[in-house]
Amino acid sequence: MHQLTIAELLKGLDSKAFSSVELTQHYLDRIKQLDGNYNSYITVTAEQALAQAQAADQARSQGEHALLSGIPIAHKDIFCTSGVKTSCGSKMLDNFIAPYDATVIEKFQQAGAVSLGKTNMDEFAMGSSNESSFYGPVKNPWNTDTVPGGSSGGSAAAVAAQLAPAATGTDTGGSIRQPAALCGITGLKPTYGRVSRFGMIAFASSLDQAGPMTRSAEDAALLMNVMAGLDEKDSTSADKAVPDYCADLNQDLTGMTIGLPKEYFGKGLNAEIEHSVQAAIKEYENLGATVKEISLPHTELAVPCYYIIAPSEASANLSRFDGVRYGYRCEDPEDLYDLYTRSRAEGFGDEVKRRILVGTYALSAGFYDAYYKKAQQIRRLIKNDFVNAFKEVDIIMGPTTPNPAFNLGEKSNDPVTMYLEDIYTLSVNLAGLPGMSIPAGFADNKPTGLQLIGNYFEEARLLNAAHRFQLATDWHQQTPSGL
Repeated sequence: MHQLTIAELLKGLDSKAFSSVELTQHYLDRIKQLDGNYNSYITVTAEQALAQAQAADQARSQGEHALLSGIPIAHKDIFCTSGVKTSCGSKMLDNFIAPYDATVIEKFQQAGAVSLGKTNMDEFAMGSSNESSFYGPVKNPWNTDTVPGGSSGGSAAAVAAQLAPAATGTDTGGSIRQPAALCGITGLKPTYGRVSRFGMIAFASSLDQAGPMTRSAEDAALLMNVMAGLDEKDSTSADKAVPDYCADLNQDLTGMTIGLPKEYFGKGLNAEIEHSVQAAIKEYENLGATVKEISLPHTELAVPCYYIIAPSEASANLSRFDGVRYGYRCEDPEDLYDLYTRSRAEGFGDEVKRRILVGTYALSAGFYDAYYKKAQQIRRLIKNDFVNAFKEVDIIMGPTTPNPAFNLGEKSNDPVTMYLEDIYTLSVNLAGLPGMSIPAGFADNKPTGLQLIGNYFEEARLLNAAHRFQLATDWHQQTPSGL
């Protein structure tokens, strides 16, 4: 059963080939048996999952069919889940039991999905390798000596290792797409505002966006049908009609124009990844698309721009973790100042502290105009590059990452080198556009990803392009050996 896609699992449940309880127990058994190798889960909610599965089976027996009735899903441990530990991968929230459900969690519950548990992640979603988690690093199922990518590395590893048919993730600067590429799965970062952020623990509020991590584009479309939509509890949620993302999956690609940014194919790109991407582009030409070179001239400014804006927003968002209201509190504080300083010093990891310090500095008096304001001006230039590009093309394509998965610990002491692994993904968040990564080959026997970038609220077009590619290739069907 674990080899089936969500679309296939739904057919199996409909035909009574197996029940949701049987399916859920199968995944719980696999997690218990295999996850010690990958550390992809922080919390497994076995009892709750079986109760939800039983309820789904009962609903099906009565003819009630929700969108994902009886389908097991894993959730990144950044989404508040009522009665379940929601840690955000941090010691700061190791004892936090969420008192309410995030809107994303609520929507999956309404759709009849079964929650297997909460997946591991970089602390407060800050990282590109899933090594900053308080619960230890996640290991890539393709090669357990390598990283799975971050920050949604636990979700990516769980799907790649077939410990869940799909999972939720969040993407602030590439945190769905980068781990999807390194783990050989499909990951979609929707347009900013397309999916509610209510109950999703904030890292950088103007950049964060939730999305699906699946084995196929078809499965991603099924999850988007559940996740997307206006939420009155989120002021940044878009008041825009939600299409049926499955409706146009099979639409012909003849006439589609694909843009290839020349800035994405220069120095620093692994030669094997470039070969995989070029081969994928050839496949799109075979499918009827036309290709043209474009320019996104401010691409090289994305990394410094992002690493001013994101830490600045993080320094503000994380100020709430002070040892007073909830979360970690130091022992025997001498006074209020000692409570604040020791709770934060002991509760946060190194990467989180680094970004808080950078962000606080950039926002401080005398430096705001020089750093934060300037970064926001550059952000607009990056957005304008995409606006101009989409006057000429329908979709932009290129590599998701410059390199395949690197070894655990290889870049831990070199934050700047680590940050450069997100060079191709950061611009999409800064501009608020939808982007996705799909499997497109291998480099050094490790998965590589093809990144697809669309215009605002054109997730359906991305999913269509990805699905047609996956009908013509089998990269997304490849799985790690032994699974």
